[in-house]
Amino acid sequence: MLKILQLQLYLLACCQVEEILTYQLTDLGQNVTINCGLDLKEVTWLLLNSPDPPVLILHSFSNPPATFYFNNGFKQKYSVQSKHNLFIKDVSIDELGVYYCTNMDKTAQFSNGTRLDQTTPITVPTPVCQNHTVVEQPTEPTLWQTATVIFGLISVFLVFGFIVFLGIFFADCSKKHNNSEDKDLLQPQLVDPVQGDQTSLFHKV
Repeated sequence: MLKILQLQLYLLACCQVEEILTYQLTDLGQNVTINCGLDLKEVTWLLLNSPDPPVLILHSFSNPPATFYFNNGFKQKYSVQSKHNLFIKDVSIDELGVYYCTNMDKTAQFSNGTRLDQTTPITVPTPVCQNHTVVEQPTEPTLWQTATVIFGLISVFLVFGFIVFLGIFFADCSKKHNNSEDKDLLQPQLVDPVQGDQTSLFHKV
C-alpha cells in the first residue's frame, strides 16, 4: 500500500511541476512520435489531461515484441516503435495532453512528461462590453468543483493500484512460464533397447 501511495504522489508531482515537461507541438491531422526515454524491457504508456483521470493506453513488451491495448479503440490511433516510442496517427483534440511511459515494478520509473499541443491553438473571441465596466467578484470553490477534485484524486489512486496489480500479474505469468520450461527439461529420456539395457534414466531393467 505504501508503494502505491508513493506512485500516486510521484505522478501528482509530475502533473504539478511544469518545468519538467517537454513541449511537442503539432498540427491537427498530423502523425507524431513521442519518445519514451526508458531503457526497459516493458513499459506502460498513459495520457494525462487534467482535470480528467489518467488514461492507460497500452503496455509494450520488447522481448518478444508485443503490445497490449487497454482499449481496443486505441489500436487505430496508437502504436509502438523501437525503444517503446509511441506513434500517434492523425492527431485530434482527444490526443492532446501530457504523455508518460512508466514501468510497473518496484522501481517505479517514469519518463519525463511530454505535453503534446497543437501549433495554432483555438482562440475563443472575447465579448466586447461597451459603455459599462465589468467588475469581477472573487469566487470561492463550489461544492461541484471540490467533488470533481476529490473524484480525480480517487481515480488516480485506482488507476495506479490497477497498474501495480498488472505488474504483479505479468510477473506471476512470467514465473509460471519459466517453471513450465524447467519441468519439460526434467522429463525422463528413453534409451533405445538395442543400444543399451536401460529403459529410462530413472529405472534399471
